Amino acid sequence: MIIDSLINSRVEAKEKTSGNKEHVKRSVAKTISWRIIGTIDTVIISWLITGTIALALSIGALEFISKMVLYFFHERAWNNIKWGK
Repeated sequence: MIIDSLINSRVEAKEKTSGNKEHVKRSVAKTISWRIIGTIDTVIISWLITGTIALALSIGALEFISKMVLYFFHERAWNNIKWGK
């Protein structure tokens, strides 16, 4: 009972000091997983429009890198906004 109380108080204290911010590793994992989904979508659409899989893959590769970088900084910026938390 005493140990549970101590553990719970330490967990609650840690949660209060963390400020509900995500760690960078979590933001990176979310960035990569979302980009994979988005890039598959882009490649399929590009392939349907161009009819060329090589061109669709080239577009997808460029889009994968550029949007992953943009999303990471977007996610980190929103992590600093207190609105809605």
